[in-house]
Amino acid sequence: MIEITNKEQCCGCNACGDICPKGAITFPQDEEGFWYPKVDLEKCVNCGMCNKVCPLQNMDKVKSAEKMNPPKVVGGYHKNIAIRFDSTSGGIFSALANAMYKDGGYVSGAIQNEDLTVCNFISNDKRDLAKLRSSKYVQSSAIGLYKRIKELLNAGEKVLACGSPCQMGALRSYLGKDYENLIIVDFLCRATNSPKAYRKYMDMLEKQYGGKVVYVKAKNKEHGWHSLARKVVFDNGKEYYGEGHDDHYRRGYHWNMFERPSCYDCKFKEIPRNSDITLGDFWGVEKVAPDLEQNLGTSMVMLNTPKGEAFFEKIRGKLNCRDFALQDIIPGNRQALLEVIKYPNIDRKAMFEDMDKMPFDEIAAKYFPNKKNKVGKKRLFKKIVKFVLQRLQSPLETLRIFRYNVLCSNVKSCVLKGNYLKVQSHCAIDLHKNAKILVTNGVFDFGMKKNKKSKAETSLFIDDGGVLQIDGKNFIKNTSDIQIFKGALLRFGPGATNMGLKIVCSEKIWIGDYTRIGRDVWIRDNNGGHKIIQVGYKDKAPVIIGNYVWICSGAQIMKGVTIGDGAVISANSVVTSNVPAHSLVAGNPAKVVAENVYWRP
Repeated sequence: MIEITNKEQCCGCNACGDICPKGAITFPQDEEGFWYPKVDLEKCVNCGMCNKVCPLQNMDKVKSAEKMNPPKVVGGYHKNIAIRFDSTSGGIFSALANAMYKDGGYVSGAIQNEDLTVCNFISNDKRDLAKLRSSKYVQSSAIGLYKRIKELLNAGEKVLACGSPCQMGALRSYLGKDYENLIIVDFLCRATNSPKAYRKYMDMLEKQYGGKVVYVKAKNKEHGWHSLARKVVFDNGKEYYGEGHDDHYRRGYHWNMFERPSCYDCKFKEIPRNSDITLGDFWGVEKVAPDLEQNLGTSMVMLNTPKGEAFFEKIRGKLNCRDFALQDIIPGNRQALLEVIKYPNIDRKAMFEDMDKMPFDEIAAKYFPNKKNKVGKKRLFKKIVKFVLQRLQSPLETLRIFRYNVLCSNVKSCVLKGNYLKVQSHCAIDLHKNAKILVTNGVFDFGMKKNKKSKAETSLFIDDGGVLQIDGKNFIKNTSDIQIFKGALLRFGPGATNMGLKIVCSEKIWIGDYTRIGRDVWIRDNNGGHKIIQVGYKDKAPVIIGNYVWICSGAQIMKGVTIGDGAVISANSVVTSNVPAHSLVAGNPAKVVAENVYWRP
């Protein structure tokens, strides 16, 4: 009968529960939110099977596979930029999974459920790959996984199983032998985090943003791979981006605050590995292969067994990759690969007790405060002083800010929070009494100009019920002319617009986040009321422009067009039909001239 007296001797793999013939083992959470086996003594028959599959008690079984020492090492990324962009590293797991799906096999990995818990999942439906892709950075429940995999293998099915090193070690121990139809993939795991801490973190975000979490990407790449940004989307449309150690959860994780006790004495950080294939971030790739580093994610792959190497060769053609030496990957990945994390210098018991009564941001401030923010408060004070002094030197600008953000009922903003409309000189603004300008998450600088002596006019007209929605820091340079007609919506995300922008909006124009617009660009969702006698003709239709789109000088975007994320519109192009994501279009009418394009602002 399995009995945990030292929590460092249980990795929470759940294998003992799967092997129990009487279903006598359950996994309640302890005060830290981690699962530990609990035996129902009335059901237990003392068969000892639970002890026989425990990976920490049977490391000889875990290490039984034929290994290559040293392993072969590959670095690179998926050629499909959309897959790479949506992956934690370079998209290698997706290539491996698709190869198994193509063989008619099953793929397992961790998924996040609607209630934000994480569990291991297995299927042979390639449509499930999107939710299997990307690391979740919290411990997953593997209850039922090992039993199901063994059933599939014994039935002759092929399986690619991916999980943490301790989970995949538990799988080897549970199976008791190697299966030719099984590929085991683990990943470089620094440590595994408390589900309780993760839930408290999500509760904090939901309260702060006033909505339910509907999407989480733990390592979102919209701000670049190195930003370590967590993106969280809420059901009210709001979004959170937490970069690096500014994010409370990531900071706590990197400071070892709420990892599973067994992680402080991890038995799986070693070479050779116990899996067929090991995946991970290739940190430091720029030092050994600068051409493979574009701040979009590069994977490190360790091929640990001949079987793993043979399976990897099936996907090599899908990748931009090359072979490396083992010493090339160690400097940037030493801690996740070889070093056990250190126990934090805090009262851990008190911290988890406080989680029951304090919000997560207060826990962070008490136990792992952001030191950078302490310095940042001083910097912020200096910025405020500088801001005031600048406004005192420019009273007209101060008056315009006051006029449009305080006195004008059409503008909804918050100057004290840094969200306001800034109107430059020589701007002509005509707002109907029922028109609205909504400014959130930054300053909207209208009529911005490099030449301070220029008197070139910048024009804005909003008719009855029209709305100009600004969801982030943005600017419109001078000589631009924007017209929003009755009941229409024009939305800008954070971004930048050059001189001479012309927009005519009569229904809806949606411009995504971090879009860059060059000089003298036209965007319109209508034909000005002119009619063409033709079946199916519409005078107006919405224009939807995705995130990270680059619209070059002189381009024209016409009604009814949707432009996918990351697309590039060449100079002087006339866009009359939809543009695929991450493509380059040119001409009149614009046609796709390149695919799989990636650019950074």
